[in-house]
Amino acid sequence: MKPVKIYTTNYCGYCDRAKALLTRKGVSYDEVDVSGNHELRTKLAEMSGQRTVPQIWIGDTHVGGYTDLARLESEGRLDTMLGP
Repeated sequence: MKPVKIYTTNYCGYCDRAKALLTRKGVSYDEVDVSGNHELRTKLAEMSGQRTVPQIWIGDTHVGGYTDLARLESEGRLDTMLGP
């Protein structure tokens, strides 16, 4: 399975939903909490082109946020992205 990294804040409901979806699927992930860390938030915006959280990567592929992750799951494409 490809590594999953999720950038979050501790006050984000969409972050909680993304983590719950991954947990339900049995997917382990590396969480990076950017709460109150301006430097990390700036780096995240540079990497993703987005200023919102969550921002999720599967391997080297930027998935986007929770809505994007949920769409991949509902379309049956998430398991393929995660790989063997």
